[in-house]
Amino acid sequence: MYISPPNKIEPLDSILPEEPLLMMGAGPVPIPARVAAANSIVINHLGDTMAKIIDQVKNMSSYVFQTDSARILGVAGPGSAAMEMAVANLVEPEDRCLCVCNGFFSNRLAELAERAQGNVTRLIVEPGTSAALNTVTQYLEQYKPKILTIVQGETSSTVCNNDLPAICKAAKDHNCLIIVDAVCTLSTMPLHMDEWGIDAVITGGQKGLSSIPGVSLVAFSELAWQSIQDRQSPMRHWCLDATLADRFWYKKSYHYTAPVSGVLAIHEALKLVCDETLESRFQRHLRSSGAFQAGVEAMGSKLYIQPEHRLNSVVGVCVPENVNKQELISSMSSRYRVEISGSFGANIVRVGQMGEQCRAHNIFRTLHALGATLASLKAEVDLPAGVSALEKSLQDFDSAVTPH
Repeated sequence: MYISPPNKIEPLDSILPEEPLLMMGAGPVPIPARVAAANSIVINHLGDTMAKIIDQVKNMSSYVFQTDSARILGVAGPGSAAMEMAVANLVEPEDRCLCVCNGFFSNRLAELAERAQGNVTRLIVEPGTSAALNTVTQYLEQYKPKILTIVQGETSSTVCNNDLPAICKAAKDHNCLIIVDAVCTLSTMPLHMDEWGIDAVITGGQKGLSSIPGVSLVAFSELAWQSIQDRQSPMRHWCLDATLADRFWYKKSYHYTAPVSGVLAIHEALKLVCDETLESRFQRHLRSSGAFQAGVEAMGSKLYIQPEHRLNSVVGVCVPENVNKQELISSMSSRYRVEISGSFGANIVRVGQMGEQCRAHNIFRTLHALGATLASLKAEVDLPAGVSALEKSLQDFDSAVTPH
């Protein structure tokens, strides 16, 4: 029986905010105008223009990943899809995998390896600390894994594995393939894929690269690519099969309809990174994050992680015992239009310092919103002291790097 549609539909209120929020959480981050403009364009995903775009994305990514030998593939999905592509293609059933775990996302790598039927050993790192070289080496000697997974910066716990170069060397000494999650660190701090001997590097568009969510990148070394080609067991994923993705990214052939708008966006984001240069970008991130951290401590709040283990890309700030964490986040959003992130269990809030977040006007606004909201919730803070320390840190950094 045919049922006629209603004569009219009641108008819906817009869900979009009249004033955009300043995204200062653990991602996604604000995107530059050029990236936003590129994301509004649709072109033929198999046309000549797209082929040129793909070639340029690969060339620029080689610079950002610091590699000459990698095979770089795009992934239509979040950073976690890139994680799964790397793990699912390199891990075969019963392969021994050593997964260094110091937070939510490093544990996700372990789970992905288990789902790929790998024989997984988890090295659980003490909370709040980075992975120690000697401990990883002991595990390598004891378990003799084929694959090591590790994050450079653990977004969930705000810990940075600063011994990563030495850990990679130790893994190479034990003939171990290395998968590194650089979702929140690529282009925010040094990562040298070839020099450090990394076999797969994963990143998402929506963090350090300041692109849109939903398009990610993964780079494979020549050794990793040979391992993928030599697989004995069939790949159980179709969309994430690296050999099928290779048809599109290197052979100009069809795999699936590429997210062309997202690829154009990440192209523009990579171009901005290349134009700025990695060295300048690393300096900008150190300047901004260091100043924000100085401001937080000067106003009387505590940082969650000690300096030797601390991630600069995502900073953990302890929430006072008399303050409700969710109320703090919600009040900052509604009153000051600044959005920060909650946590994965610890009584902290997380403030991003990635890409476009690392601008002086953004950190001043964020520190003011954080301090003023804490004060309104009866926490003891000295906001003027915090703002003064932030300003001084920026000036001291500039004085130190500017020739006299």
